[in-house]
Amino acid sequence: MPKVRSVFLSDIHLGTRACQADRLLDFLREHPAEQTYLIGDIVDFWAMSRGICWTQAQNTVVQKLLRRARHGERVMFIPGNHDEALRDYCGIVFGDIEVAAEWVHETADGRRFLLIHGDQFDQVTRHHRWVAVLGDKAYEALVRINLWLSWARRKLGIAGYWSLAGYAKRKVKTALNFIFDFEDSAVHHARERGLDGVICGHIHWAAIRDIDGVAYINCGDWVDSCTAIVEHFDGRLELVNWHVVAPRPALVAPPAEMAGETVEA
Repeated sequence: MPKVRSVFLSDIHLGTRACQADRLLDFLREHPAEQTYLIGDIVDFWAMSRGICWTQAQNTVVQKLLRRARHGERVMFIPGNHDEALRDYCGIVFGDIEVAAEWVHETADGRRFLLIHGDQFDQVTRHHRWVAVLGDKAYEALVRINLWLSWARRKLGIAGYWSLAGYAKRKVKTALNFIFDFEDSAVHHARERGLDGVICGHIHWAAIRDIDGVAYINCGDWVDSCTAIVEHFDGRLELVNWHVVAPRPALVAPPAEMAGETVEA
């Protein structure tokens, strides 16, 4: 039997040096599921236009997802802005993987969630693409610096994980305002459609929050935070942080207590 009912992943950014495919493979091995939803920016065509970095681990991620679909697991791909070229193929099935612009997922306990990447709620990406591309390059630089910092911390015997990109987001007021505006826009859209919540990605900021009675859930990313959302067989949703080398079974917070808590594996 699968260990979880559904897995929700976003912002893997295959094709880039920053993609943490090895950790994603560990996560996938520990989380067989009935349904896997890939919620945008799975392949980074923006970065690949500047230079491709495609490792064996990244290739294995693709093979593993195809194998899941071939063996009867539902795998759905909802393109984001970095792989927006694939939006032209919504409604088509590739290698048993469905491609859709968005999807409404019903949990085991009957709640209905909009699955959408989230760039639709980002005014910069929608109307000022050059600013978005510039910001993408700056974020990529922060992630690369962070790889060196993580290596130095391990050499010095400093325990735990520290993210330079995450620190910048927490400290820069403009970044925080952007995140809050994004969350409010996503929740407003879900509420207008009469749904119980939204599950998205895009901003690389994992969260499970209740905003005025509507659930806001963000998968995070596999570039910096290594996070995912899983649905258990009773419908409970859990945010899993997969930053440790040796994964352990994670505890589950019930939906009624959604407060942005992260459960570390």
